[in-house]
Amino acid sequence: MKHLMLCLLLVSACKEDAAMPLPVAMTADSTGYFCQMELLEHPGPKAQIHLATYPGAPLFFSQVRDAVAYLRMPEQADTVIATYVSDMGAAISWADPGATNWIAADKAVYVVGSSAKGGMDAPEFVPFSDPIKAQAFAAQNGGQVMPLAEISDAAVAISAAPDTSDTSDTDYSARLRALSAPTGD
Repeated sequence: MKHLMLCLLLVSACKEDAAMPLPVAMTADSTGYFCQMELLEHPGPKAQIHLATYPGAPLFFSQVRDAVAYLRMPEQADTVIATYVSDMGAAISWADPGATNWIAADKAVYVVGSSAKGGMDAPEFVPFSDPIKAQAFAAQNGGQVMPLAEISDAAVAISAAPDTSDTSDTDYSARLRALSAPTGD
């Protein structure tokens, strides 16, 4: 009887492990969920979120901060199975964060509030598997090292939106002319 219980427990544990999808390597076809742009063309760390509705087809994000925003959106109702982020401690460079060096988002530490800009030229949460490498990055680029659970909603909401404080008619007219200028095609 003890052996049967042990076998059932082991089978149950294996099923739970089998449900966790592995990260998917970025390819030339990988596009950002929000921007629909090719990920490999943009610098900085990336993220992927695996949903129950789409097994084997994760949503990719051009920036880690965008993935965190997605996870916290009240409209996001699907079951999140796994979230992975680029391990920037294993990255070749900021321009080439790597296609396969993923870490589970809840296992990473993040540099938040640094001067680093992500793939969409906005403030970025920079993930590391190694807290020492995260501290070194923060010493060089500013910011604080923290786990995912400690990143505030306010930090997620910070953006690098263009300055639109000049709302004069002259500026508006210039922007309209720029939009209608011939592209040379």
